[in-house]
Amino acid sequence: MTDSPSPLRILLTNDDGIDAPGIAAMREELTAVGDVTVVAPAENQSGVGRARNEHAVRRDHPWGYALEGTPADCVAYGLRGLDADFDIVVSGINDGPNAGNYVVGRSGTVGAGVEAAFLGTPAIAVSSYHARDFFCHPPEEYDFSRPARVARDLTERVFGTDVFDEVDLLNVNAPADVPSPRMRVTRPFADYDQQVDHHADAGALPDGDREHDLDDGEVYVRLQDISWPDAVGFENPFPLDDEHRDRYPVGSDRRAMVDGEVSVSPLAVHHGNATDPRLASIVESLSEQVE
Repeated sequence: MTDSPSPLRILLTNDDGIDAPGIAAMREELTAVGDVTVVAPAENQSGVGRARNEHAVRRDHPWGYALEGTPADCVAYGLRGLDADFDIVVSGINDGPNAGNYVVGRSGTVGAGVEAAFLGTPAIAVSSYHARDFFCHPPEEYDFSRPARVARDLTERVFGTDVFDEVDLLNVNAPADVPSPRMRVTRPFADYDQQVDHHADAGALPDGDREHDLDDGEVYVRLQDISWPDAVGFENPFPLDDEHRDRYPVGSDRRAMVDGEVSVSPLAVHHGNATDPRLASIVESLSEQVE
């Protein structure tokens, strides 16, 4: 008689906070395939990337622990602060997409997965989108069960294979409203711009953007990320039309979203290095000058 395989040991976190609907749906699905321990931010930490804190307050929670910190703090604590070993870290479900190389770099959901990878544990970051509404806001009005099932199936299938021999992190974007979406291996699409506005009069700013009145020689500067350039509306490339379908090539994470598919982008987080003989020549000549 053979022993049954041990259940997966899963550390679950997110960046929307431990009380967010997305992590509840994710936990419900993952408990069917493994033992799930939750260490998640006590409050919303969206957009913090892989920011870390030296100190944090931990609070008991029925699912595990709430941490007054970032998603990366939660992973660092879970992997090194608990008397437990984990096979994989799952982060999500985020209540909006994390697609495009710049957005991926800023995401707290993905940042948790990056932290896990640096600590030697494979990770899957899961975000949801709505094919009509784009962002699932407010999240209480959306059903995250479909993205949760996609993430559960992917977690179960990839673990124990050689996928994570070369890949550190899978970044997944799954539709919340497509019944049986196709799944596609993708790459993050490079598409980003920045808008800078100057305001010499503090009265021109919304009240929430004013920290103090301006003194002589001071100007308010607003730095606004344009993470979906040429999009319709705020961060919103939908409705789905030929313009956006043509803009994002097949194989990119954003094209998969335009087509209502599940995007799975394999990422390696240990920064590689590029070689260029011209740079080597410059460095060598400067070295000779020093000698």
